[in-house]
Amino acid sequence: MPVTNREPSNSLHPDSRYPISAPSVRSDFYREELRKHWHCLEQQREHYSQKTMIDVEAALRKLMEHVDRLCTHENGDEVVSRLLRKIDGVTQLSASADRPPTH
Repeated sequence: MPVTNREPSNSLHPDSRYPISAPSVRSDFYREELRKHWHCLEQQREHYSQKTMIDVEAALRKLMEHVDRLCTHENGDEVVSRLLRKIDGVTQLSASADRPPTH
């Protein structure tokens, strides 16, 4: 009997045999947004003090660890969205995404 490679049940999968819960989809989305901000912050590291970088990285790490739990709470989306906006105030990631590419 061949061994099938099954994906985890909380992953996005087009096959309906794998249930996808709304909190899982939201937490995956938020986690990806946090990764983008973290990457952007890493590129700007020289502009911030070491303490600021440590504090922001700790906050991002903690938020990524708890995003699943936050997405199951009634106002979890609001909390995570508010935190992402605050992080965006530092990284300015959304502002750079709105700019047209320069040639």
